[in-house]
Amino acid sequence: MTDNTPDTEQRPALVVDFGAQYAQLIARRVREAGVYSEIVPHTATAAEIAARNPVALILSGGPSSVYEEGAPELDPAVFELGVPTLGICYGFQYMARTLGGEVANTGLREYGATDAAIPANESSLLSGQPVAQNVWMSHGDQVSRAPEGFEVLASTGATQVAAFADEERRLYGVQWHPEVKHSDHGQEIIENFLHKGAGLAADWNSGNVIAEQVERIRAQVGDARVISAMSGGVDSAVSTALVHRAIGDQLTAVFVDHGLLRKGEREQVERDFVAATGVRLITVDAADTFLGHLAGVTDPETKRKIIGREFIRAFEQVQRDLVEEAKASGEKVRFLVQGTLYPDVVESGGGAGTANIKSHHNVGGLPDDLDFDLIEPLRTLFKDEVRAIGRELGIPEAIVGRQPFPGPGLGIRIIGEVTRERLDILREADAIAREELTLAGLDQTIWQCPVVLLADVRSVGVQGDGRTYGHPVVLRPVSSEDAMTADWTRLPYDVLAKISNRITNEVREVNRVVLDVTSKPPATIEWE
Repeated sequence: MTDNTPDTEQRPALVVDFGAQYAQLIARRVREAGVYSEIVPHTATAAEIAARNPVALILSGGPSSVYEEGAPELDPAVFELGVPTLGICYGFQYMARTLGGEVANTGLREYGATDAAIPANESSLLSGQPVAQNVWMSHGDQVSRAPEGFEVLASTGATQVAAFADEERRLYGVQWHPEVKHSDHGQEIIENFLHKGAGLAADWNSGNVIAEQVERIRAQVGDARVISAMSGGVDSAVSTALVHRAIGDQLTAVFVDHGLLRKGEREQVERDFVAATGVRLITVDAADTFLGHLAGVTDPETKRKIIGREFIRAFEQVQRDLVEEAKASGEKVRFLVQGTLYPDVVESGGGAGTANIKSHHNVGGLPDDLDFDLIEPLRTLFKDEVRAIGRELGIPEAIVGRQPFPGPGLGIRIIGEVTRERLDILREADAIAREELTLAGLDQTIWQCPVVLLADVRSVGVQGDGRTYGHPVVLRPVSSEDAMTADWTRLPYDVLAKISNRITNEVREVNRVVLDVTSKPPATIEWE
């Protein structure tokens, strides 16, 4: 399988990743400022960066000390490219040290909310900002001396050089993290750098993607036939609708019902999605096959592999049927649509220093020997951008606004063996939780709320004046912007109480509801 997804023609602002947990967040903030952005590893050479023709560079933070052996480095020639550059935290320190300044460990650390002093100045970066403001710090080293030609713009109680600028060379840096919402004027700093320092217009938005991708997909596909792998989730729904907008009936969507879906999801895809888009949809009912292979299996990774393998087998059978159908009419099925997003690319090892954190929450994982070229129209986008495109394409809000859901489905939300009975229990509990969150108007507040069935655990309860040994379920409400990091959502107590009461009253096999209050890291969002 070859990836023929065209690169965007938009000149990007490049975020150079030094191993930061916030690199994606920086890229998102740049896009929110109306400038297209992408992430590149710090190992990229100056020539490779220059070949991307960037309009600006932002050097991310990172966990290392710049003077340690083996610390991440960037080709120093990057600073001679004449590209406007902003350094953040580690990137700020690396810029200072590389250009002749000094970085030291003074024993004074700053973590979390910190008061910064910003004297009146004329810099593009901080001019007009409040003299005193609260910023978010995370560092143990300090820039003790700015490089020659740089003006010091800010300080804190522990850091005398907390921001600097060389306006002539359009080089800027801040010790704090402007990309996080805890920094009072963080987004304003990023916008100042892009619009004033780099002189860029705010002329990019996710809506531009539709017209651009429609044109490219048509040029790429020609008169060939295309298959789309539908999961019922936001990503595959939007990618399918976007390709259908471009080529119409040349596209066939394939929806594999593995029996691990949430309540009502199959009907939602078959009825609402098809009605809104007009896509030709083939549904494969493979629940019995999947559950047969999952019988007796409790290991999470084994479950994932079985589900991925059986998805491939079901998809391959449909693929063979469609290929034969196309041959009969003198056509060829040449392309496969997948709903890959930018975080998928990064989190699955799409850059130096990134960790392959998951064997993949999205079913994805189709075999390399399928004779298709890939169409991945969302490959450069974040989830919120995908939702915006979906709304413009007319996809029902029930699909576009739905919570992220893993490809292996409820199979990885049952701790223990996956059986039809346990799936029915979890479906009902999950449906109640989602319904109450919607009624409380909290769908836009949380990222998602997985409900987990502890199938191999029994807890003592009292129901109807009798002693019971039922299953516990876990509520896992989390807040996040891209799922790379997450915090547990502080849901109102009355909402939690209503969810708990309804589940224990309406789902006979459940007698206890517990709340997961762990952030990511150290935990992941899903339990398995």
